[in-house]
Amino acid sequence: MATQQIEDPVKRKIVEYALITVSIWIMVVGIYFFKFPNNFSFGGVTGFSSVVSRLTGMNASDFTFVVNTGLLVLGFLFLGTDVGIKTVYSSMLMSFSLSALDRFIPMAGTITDQPMLELIFAIFLPAIGSAILFNIGASSGGTDIIAMILKAHSSMNIGTALLVVDITSVVMSFFVFGPTTGLYSSLGLMAKSLVIDGVIENINLCKCFNIICDNPDPICDFIIEDLNRSATIYKAQGAFSHHSKTVIMTTMKRSQAVRLRNYIKKVEPTAFILISNSSEIIGKGFLSN
Repeated sequence: MATQQIEDPVKRKIVEYALITVSIWIMVVGIYFFKFPNNFSFGGVTGFSSVVSRLTGMNASDFTFVVNTGLLVLGFLFLGTDVGIKTVYSSMLMSFSLSALDRFIPMAGTITDQPMLELIFAIFLPAIGSAILFNIGASSGGTDIIAMILKAHSSMNIGTALLVVDITSVVMSFFVFGPTTGLYSSLGLMAKSLVIDGVIENINLCKCFNIICDNPDPICDFIIEDLNRSATIYKAQGAFSHHSKTVIMTTMKRSQAVRLRNYIKKVEPTAFILISNSSEIIGKGFLSN
């Protein structure tokens, strides 16, 4: 659901924080039940948690809580209110959720004896949660706060800095847990960003229509009145027949696109329809500028 389409600011905030809550819980399930038990050491604070837990005996969930809290304090010291309420809420919700699971559902070992299967869930669940957060302009805190500080107070390449942090935790996993876990962690690090990018692209995926027809009125009425979208029309001429045609340009979500395509087939089956995919559309009703 695109929160930009909700005009009521109160409802929009409720939906945003509901999405943040769900996305954090999705991440927490992947981290606590699949990442921590297998000592997979990729991705920010939770990546270091497994390594530090083995080296010091400190609980991984408690370490995550302490570090996330410390990074929030640093964020407020260096960034002030720019840290953002969403980041604070996300970071604290993740920390409390991991600690609560550790208290009430302690994990004595892995869920299965299939590390590759569990690696898939350790990658996909946090990636899906992160993608939802990024898509609504939020973050889960942790190393994202370090990125915000670097962006505000230095000219350092943030992407490179965060990649160095992730690689460091993976390299440490080779020495602490052995080559098998280290290789699994390396695979997780490589797959993480690809999965996040893919999920974000699919969340934002829209259908762009170019409809060449003789009678645009019923189609435009359907787009405006039934789909609550708008369209742009212009006149064109067939290169072979030289007959006048009307071209309708419009963009909408996939579910709406199916309805429009079926409607056009019914009211004007001879219409020529070009449908393309786009995951980055900026304007009213889509991404904000």
